Amino acid sequence: MQRRQFMLGTSALALTATTALSRLPAHAATDEFVKYDGMGQAELVRSGQVSSLELVEAAIARIEKINPVLNAVVHKLYDEGRAAAKGPLPDGPFTGVPYLIKDLSELEGAPLTYGSKLFEHNVADTDNGSVERAKQAGLVIIGKTNTPEFGFISTTESQLLGAARNPYNTAYHTGGSSGGAGAAVAAGLVPFAHASDGGGSIRIPASINGLVGLKPSRERLYKREPAQFDVDISVRLA
Repeated sequence: MQRRQFMLGTSALALTATTALSRLPAHAATDEFVKYDGMGQAELVRSGQVSSLELVEAAIARIEKINPVLNAVVHKLYDEGRAAAKGPLPDGPFTGVPYLIKDLSELEGAPLTYGSKLFEHNVADTDNGSVERAKQAGLVIIGKTNTPEFGFISTTESQLLGAARNPYNTAYHTGGSSGGAGAAVAAGLVPFAHASDGGGSIRIPASINGLVGLKPSRERLYKREPAQFDVDISVRLA
């Protein structure tokens, strides 16, 4: 799979080259891997310069250092990530790169709360299509990110998960509903992160956190089953 093909079919947040990461008040500039984007980290693994497990351990260390300030990552899946990083991994464009999934998407065996107390103890029993594609691309999932309840609002805060904080100024919000992903990427926790968008939920956090946000056309990434539980926001022009 070519990089362009994958990126056209992925809901992800990516850093812009002009973002001054090391100047952010809440930035996890703790290791040499922070300066690499997703393709760069994948190339390090592909060329044998580092192992996927090394990248995963570095990302975990960043999360442990800075996430208490940001509340971007709400479910830690470190053991699962370490096990996956040890391989074997698919030969994809991002093989071995640490990744985070938004807590509106099903990841088998992981919490799936939708940011709601109604689902506080809910656990997904399958992977949804975007998670399947992420795994096929070789990404290593190490956690899930903050989201408002059911993704309904454009700030990321809920009674269950609390508020995500903007790395540029932790007194400010991150936008929503993929605000946890936006904060995580802007702070350098991971090079990019999964997100979803029905009415701006990728684009708003990308703008607020100084990132590039890619929203593919609906069902460009995968075809959803009609019975799958999901929350959509439709935007119409009157």
